Amino acid sequence: MRNLKKQRRIQIIIIAFVALAVATGLIGYAMRDGINFFRSPTQVVEQPPELGEIFRIGGLVEPGSLVQGQGEAITFKVTDGGASIPVSYTGIKPDLFKEGQGTIALGQMQDGVFVATEILAKHDETYMPKEVIDALKEQGVYQEPAND
Repeated sequence: MRNLKKQRRIQIIIIAFVALAVATGLIGYAMRDGINFFRSPTQVVEQPPELGEIFRIGGLVEPGSLVQGQGEAITFKVTDGGASIPVSYTGIKPDLFKEGQGTIALGQMQDGVFVATEILAKHDETYMPKEVIDALKEQGVYQEPAND
């Protein structure tokens, strides 16, 4: 009788371990496309991404670089003060998207141009994504917003 309880306990532990391993594998599989690394323009220039690698690039929209193409196509440059990367995007741009403002774009590099599938703009005068602030601070070009 005692041996039977011990054997049942071991079976339950093994089943729980297998269920945990399967759940972890399924979560990892589901998240494989949802994890995108952030890079500043300087990091992209210093360590070019692998062909087809999807990542986020962030910085400021370089003044004078925003060009409206045909339809919903736009091109612009993202800069962190140390490097600039040309970006191409086709779609509806956010209302607050403009030159000199912080932005993050999701996409991949193709022939030296970052082809974005999504762009995000800051949502008010004081907000800027933490990654963009950190990258700008590294370059020494970040200025704290003035408090009114």
